[in-house]
Amino acid sequence: MQVSDFEYYLPEKLIAQHPTDKRDASRLLVLHRKNDTVEDKHFYDVVDYLNAGDCLVMNNSKVIPARLFGVKKNTGAKIEFLLIKRKAGDIWETLVKPGKKLHPGDSVLFQGEHGEELEAEVLSYGEDGTRMVQFHYSGDFLALLDEIGTIPLPPYIDRKSEAEDKERYQTVYCQEEGSVAAPTAGLHFTKELLEKARKKGVQIAYVTLHVGIGTFRPVKCDVVEEHRMHFEEYHIDEENARLINDTKKNGGRIVSVGTTSTRTLESAAQENGLVKAGHGNTDIFIYPGYQFQVIDCLITNFHLPKSTLLMLISALYDKDKMMKIYEDAVKKEYRFFSYGDAMFIE
Repeated sequence: MQVSDFEYYLPEKLIAQHPTDKRDASRLLVLHRKNDTVEDKHFYDVVDYLNAGDCLVMNNSKVIPARLFGVKKNTGAKIEFLLIKRKAGDIWETLVKPGKKLHPGDSVLFQGEHGEELEAEVLSYGEDGTRMVQFHYSGDFLALLDEIGTIPLPPYIDRKSEAEDKERYQTVYCQEEGSVAAPTAGLHFTKELLEKARKKGVQIAYVTLHVGIGTFRPVKCDVVEEHRMHFEEYHIDEENARLINDTKKNGGRIVSVGTTSTRTLESAAQENGLVKAGHGNTDIFIYPGYQFQVIDCLITNFHLPKSTLLMLISALYDKDKMMKIYEDAVKKEYRFFSYGDAMFIE
């Protein structure tokens, strides 16, 4: 299967640079797989397509303010960090810019507006040009990061992080800190919309998968099957595993909110189609031909051309038909990517 099969034309003007005024005011394309039809709705209509006994499964990972701007000690050169993953204690795998200026043994100082300080010591080179760095500080690391760091917006959002992003680039149900990118399908939900779903008899379960930088990295090979995913950590606790499994046993649908929830559920799947509680690392790569074990429906955003996310949703439906839906969505001027509109594949 060729990566080029997942290419489509997207005018730059359709790449959403800001969220809608209200979370649930974004548009919603509803795809009915049984009869190959679509409806154009708004996200606040999504509850109309959920049934009593269904289970919404949502990734409750929280985005950390992972982008840091500082100066190299001794030279004063400006340095940018993007924290990718905590490896152990205060040691992080980090993307650095400009990379050629930072070597093992170098230190970088980061300061907040009110005198907060973080110091990073470069320990070694990591994979793909990253650096392994150790932070030195006084107090609570995440509290300092909240004061000094900024939200790491995706590269296709062509602006600096603003005050509204601290709230809008998080889901209303985020809990577990650790992602460098938001599980964006969940950005459309409001607390009121979730309560409306509960009153209809829809169960809501939470899983955790910390989104890494691999979500933005392009597929560099020409053949889909040759691509290798980066490992990401996930967790499903006993209570939420029970909610999901009871829904399956009772004949309800598992409605996955986002590709990260989908990858978590499918990674935790057992042979009987139920999920196993616990921690794990997954590099699962879902593309056409994959047989889904757990999920029945998917709520998701519109994804980048030739991306693993577009491959995943094409595995849930016919690839050629999905590409046609994307072409039509462009004609209808849906908004694309993280702050864009949504699709419900049922």
